[in-house]
Amino acid sequence: MKNILLIVNIVVAVAITGLILLQGKGAGLGSAWGGGGEMFQTRRGIEKVTLRITVVLIVVFFVLSLISFLLK
Repeated sequence: MKNILLIVNIVVAVAITGLILLQGKGAGLGSAWGGGGEMFQTRRGIEKVTLRITVVLIVVFFVLSLISFLLK
C-alpha cells in the first residue's frame, strides 16, 4: 500500500511540475520581484483550466502525503 501511494505521489508531483512550467507565459524570473510592469489580467480559456487542474493536483499531492505519513 505504501509503495502504491509513493508511486502515485511521484506521478502527481511530475504532473504538477509540468503544469507549472506550462503556465510560465515567458515572464522570466525578474518579474517575481516587481519587474516587468505588466498589468494584471484575468486568466481565460486554457490558462484557467491549467490553473484549476494544478490547484486540484496540489491538494491531491498534499492529501496523499498526509496519508503516507500517517501510515508509518
